[in-house]
Amino acid sequence: MVGSEDISVPKDIDLMALPQLCFPGGLRVTNKQEDEQFHFLVFTDVFGNKTHGVVMQCYRPILEGTSVFQNRAGSSKFSKLFSAYSICVISKYPYFTALKDCLSCLLIQLRSCRLSDLEERVREFAAKLALVPIPPPGTLHLMFTLRPLTIVLPSREDKDHVAIDLDLHLPFLCFRPQQLLQVMSCLLQEQQVVLFSADWARLTLVGESLLLFLQPLSWQQPYVPVLARSMLDFLMAPTAFLMGCHLSHFQEVADEIDDLILINIDNGSVSTSHFETLGLPEIPQAAAECFIQRCQSLQIHFDLHQCNSTSCTDISEQRAMRRAWQHNLNHDIQRFTLELIVNIFRDVGSHLNYEHRVFNSEEFLKSREPSEQLFYKKVLETHIFHSFLKDRLNRKMDDFARMELSTRSEMKKMKALVEVPRRPTMQEIQARRKSSFTERHLSKRLGMSLPNLQDDQTISFQKNTLPNRIVMSETALRTPPKPVKVFKLPDFPASLSFHSIQSYYSELIQLLGKTIFSAQNENPSLLARFYYLRGFINTLCSRRLDALSDFQNLYKTDTAIFPTQLVTWLVDSLHRDERHQADRRPELKRLILRVKTENQKQSVQPDDHVKEFKLPRKNLHQEEFVRCVQECGIIKDTATIHRLFDALSNGQPKHVDHELFKHFYTFWKDMEAESQDVNLPSEVIDYLGCSECVYKLSSCVKTSHGVGKIAMTQKRLFLLTEGKPGFLEITNFRDTQEVKISTAPVLLVRIPSLRIQTSSRPEVFEANLKAEAELWNLVVKEMWAGRKMADQHKDPHYMTQALTNVLLMDAVVRCLQTQRPVIAASKLAYLDQIKHDVPMMVSKTTSETLKHKINPSLGLAEPQTVHVLLYTPGQLTNDDSKGGMNPKLWVALSGGKLVVFDAASWSMLEDCIEVGQSQLNCMLGMEGQVWIGSQDSVIYIIDTHSMSCNKQLTEHRHEVTGLTTENGAQHNSQQTYSCSSDGTILQWEAASLKVKRHLHLSCDFLSSIQIYGGTLWCSR
Repeated sequence: MVGSEDISVPKDIDLMALPQLCFPGGLRVTNKQEDEQFHFLVFTDVFGNKTHGVVMQCYRPILEGTSVFQNRAGSSKFSKLFSAYSICVISKYPYFTALKDCLSCLLIQLRSCRLSDLEERVREFAAKLALVPIPPPGTLHLMFTLRPLTIVLPSREDKDHVAIDLDLHLPFLCFRPQQLLQVMSCLLQEQQVVLFSADWARLTLVGESLLLFLQPLSWQQPYVPVLARSMLDFLMAPTAFLMGCHLSHFQEVADEIDDLILINIDNGSVSTSHFETLGLPEIPQAAAECFIQRCQSLQIHFDLHQCNSTSCTDISEQRAMRRAWQHNLNHDIQRFTLELIVNIFRDVGSHLNYEHRVFNSEEFLKSREPSEQLFYKKVLETHIFHSFLKDRLNRKMDDFARMELSTRSEMKKMKALVEVPRRPTMQEIQARRKSSFTERHLSKRLGMSLPNLQDDQTISFQKNTLPNRIVMSETALRTPPKPVKVFKLPDFPASLSFHSIQSYYSELIQLLGKTIFSAQNENPSLLARFYYLRGFINTLCSRRLDALSDFQNLYKTDTAIFPTQLVTWLVDSLHRDERHQADRRPELKRLILRVKTENQKQSVQPDDHVKEFKLPRKNLHQEEFVRCVQECGIIKDTATIHRLFDALSNGQPKHVDHELFKHFYTFWKDMEAESQDVNLPSEVIDYLGCSECVYKLSSCVKTSHGVGKIAMTQKRLFLLTEGKPGFLEITNFRDTQEVKISTAPVLLVRIPSLRIQTSSRPEVFEANLKAEAELWNLVVKEMWAGRKMADQHKDPHYMTQALTNVLLMDAVVRCLQTQRPVIAASKLAYLDQIKHDVPMMVSKTTSETLKHKINPSLGLAEPQTVHVLLYTPGQLTNDDSKGGMNPKLWVALSGGKLVVFDAASWSMLEDCIEVGQSQLNCMLGMEGQVWIGSQDSVIYIIDTHSMSCNKQLTEHRHEVTGLTTENGAQHNSQQTYSCSSDGTILQWEAASLKVKRHLHLSCDFLSSIQIYGGTLWCSR
């Protein structure tokens, strides 16, 4: 079958071993003609590239001159001995079902041909398969007829996926969900896994299915799904592997080789060498239970599905119905297994530092349940997980990232908007209370000293119970498969001469041309597949200019499938007369210029390293200190880290001792752990807001309202009273009027106390905080200043900054061994110091109307310039599942980066969409699209549903500076205009993305355009 790559046999395939793999049980001679059998092969080269084979094993009489297949009743008349022979089709693409169908069609011909004609029939068969192109990634499948069957080649979902042409439910027929989870656990931990079956075909089909279940994790170890009898020594390899053997070798392998995971496909058992049960840690319970529940809903029997349907009298119709059912079932299985992977690794992203490419595995393991830590410890050491980490650090938007984002809770989305250290919210505490209702216990850290809290009044929870028990939304999980379009290829020519083949391709090009013409107003993504296919066939026919023209159209339909290497080869291979013709066609001239420009750029290899966080072993100067703090995930803001550096160095030479940093880091993590164990009365949880978190808790002290503990959230201070359990709100930071340190008489001494005056209560609240008084004075004043500045500037991130400063002060005081650590900590009370010095950044009128501020640079070490803003309207709901209709705010940052916010909840939907590499100048919202004009002269088009940028308009020669549109009165047409700095104005037909009109203004710099009332206004 023809693909865009070389169709020769790959160099790394050992054809010397092919005969053994075609006869894995050995070459047999029998006294009767046995039924034909199929099995499947997978070859993997040293770079991990796979090549696939489908083998048909047949039997023929040994005597010469007889027909290959005689009537079985009279075959003994010629010979009583039959010898096996095999035909193997090798392909770079895993078309197991399609190639099996093709070989089945060939078998019908071989049964009626003479032995002398066999080789010629096979050659004709191979030549016909070589005429079949491979469908491009997407939703276009190809169909061809190889009599008597009609065969379909499914396409890959996208460039990152392989084509799926097998029944993914086969493992569910062989194993119960619990055993299937055991097998996947073994693969995730990269064990030495051996599949066994008495049917050679099952080995590869089940092995391929299992590896597909792991996606987007990619198996990195040796993979040989079929081992011939003479290859059993492969099982003694010292590395992890996945291999397959015939069931007859089970006992021999189990006795001879230790530490193997033995999987019997035929009876669904999983065991180890010398042991009946596995000793490996299992997949986390919550993720496993969710997967088992999903498996129970699968309908894996086609006959049951067809019980109430009419019987098909046409084999083609029956096969089409079976394909459609299998396509839907495969889609469901992939979503369920993807959900399993997301549930297992959802929290990995919370422990990544993207700027320094660091994964803090130690903190990730601490965040897991104790019963799950051994599983994660083993997985984190594997190559398969290391490759997965690279994709996460590269911010790869694959199926895992999309599902994790779409199923992220609203609370987690909101918490992602503010860079505050992790603390459980009241909503999470309530959820954990329900999940651990029968396991209530008092905390051993903060809860033990709470005054007389009874079991029926206390909410206790174990750390990280909620994240591991996330249940996916049915809406996100039950996404239907994309509708598939099947394109039928012309019938194969009767003769396979050069002229006949050229005529076949010409007919195919004409058929594609008619299809493209009739599909102009249909789905642009589907249209792109037809352009791609025709461009590829034109390339085969040496119609290079026509091929380039087809590939040029991909810019307006779907750039995701643009074949860069093939187009580069076409441009380089143009003859002189073809180059002159291309120069006279503007669209080809632009394409050739673009290809040459791209090739002249120095290719920057992506940074694929992954760094494990380690505490420093030498003293840290400021630059090293900044990097180390960012790597360990404490904070990212450089200015705040500089103030922390000053606090920890505290008058010493400008460095921080590495032991001191270790103590600081330990105290910081201890504070996080303590916050996970906090216990609060039920009435407190019900009173506080769902998003509130307890960030600081004092020791038990005497106050003007009795004895108790002072607790601080991001909104208020409150007192947990001793004796009769209860609470008292001390102050809301917004209502605070005065905070100061005083002294209170206790017997013959006066001890430091904290006095707080609030507008909500006439009397002053006083707490005898003793040694804690100075720190609490700093803490309350900083939170008060943060609240005041947040209200004044309408910017909630001042409150975020105050919280971060308070937690840093707390950790600094704990780790410093000086007499007055509060003096050093006071250097972090930044907002209290500048609250009177920060001017309003906007006018009074703007300040009065301003409702909310967001920070699109959140999570970045340095703030980014906002170049363009665009608001796209929608429904003001928090449910974005119904067609993605929430209003959105599009923010263009430096370097072609685009950030998208949900304008209903102000949560971040997309943290980094790459739109070229140049500055973005303008944006325009269309129905289902956003057009973006860039300094690189390209108009990028983003699909608002998939959030992908797969279309480009390249007609401008200079930077695009303006976009505008107006709905026409006639035929509901939409008039869209774009302009560039050289004075060029283009009018576009929005549906077809074709230029309808070209205008030019004589000016030095055309900066923007706007259409109003049928008049186009231009500004320079």
